[in-house]
Amino acid sequence: MLRAFLARLGSLGVVLAGVSVVTYGIVFLTPGDPAYTILREQQGRPPSDAQVAAFRGEHGLDEPFVVQYLSWLTDALQGDLGTSYYRSEPVTALLLEYLPNTLELALAAMVVSLLLAVPTGVLSAVHRDTWIDRTSQIVALLGVSIPNFWLGYVLILISSLWLGLTPVSGAGTIDHLVLPAITLGTSMAAIVSRLVRTSLLDVLDAEYVDVARSKGVRERLVVYKHALRNALVPVVTVVGLQFGFVLNGAVVVEIVFQRPGLGTLLVDAVFARDYPIVQGVVLVTAVAFVVTNQLVDLAYVVLDPRVGQGRGDHP
Repeated sequence: MLRAFLARLGSLGVVLAGVSVVTYGIVFLTPGDPAYTILREQQGRPPSDAQVAAFRGEHGLDEPFVVQYLSWLTDALQGDLGTSYYRSEPVTALLLEYLPNTLELALAAMVVSLLLAVPTGVLSAVHRDTWIDRTSQIVALLGVSIPNFWLGYVLILISSLWLGLTPVSGAGTIDHLVLPAITLGTSMAAIVSRLVRTSLLDVLDAEYVDVARSKGVRERLVVYKHALRNALVPVVTVVGLQFGFVLNGAVVVEIVFQRPGLGTLLVDAVFARDYPIVQGVVLVTAVAFVVTNQLVDLAYVVLDPRVGQGRGDHP
């Protein structure tokens, strides 16, 4: 088990190192000069060659790629992700300022998706091949097909402009969180709902479920006590993996609702050529994605101890 844990830590380090190299390389190869772009934005006029050269020297942009990357990586390992070119603030401080809003949105979206997906998937499986099942499949298809930005604007139009129930944009209260969470959680709910249905149908056809039924156990107990627990094992993997996609989807949703978070911070940084912020946001997102995968493995062991025993035997 210890060897398996160390192997996971090693793979985690390799993945993050690869992400850092790719991210830094893409930013380095991006056309355009961040020094010229940022100075022109700050001054309101084209900068001189001397000003551009001074800016590049101050931020190490005149060094070769390898030197720049190793310098950034050394500082990043110490918790220093550099300084924003445009804002002149530490990137780590900016991430800590904006990250809570994004995590709040992502967690709220996951709660919404599970509250919608699990009951819907169970109903669909229990009433297979009925109008309830067919209706849920149609709704799930629509949930996957509808783009987040379109759904967000529709919800703003109906809930905010027509009915006046929720704010149009911003953050800070539950009212500000409702529409973004529903927008972001809907597509995930559609995917998880179909998986819950498929997994539960497989479990309901298992032999031990037939044995429970033959002993006179009520169908509700068979479904919720015996079958659903085992059916949720594969669902955990998808939910864990979806968390990374939810963080990515937050970029679009935060822009639609003008909600401060990593998404709006990233988009603003891309347009401003503020590369330290871009690299910091991508790295934090990658860390969250990989750590979530590790937590999924732990959840597997909790839901099905046989998984942990199997992995312990074959590290």
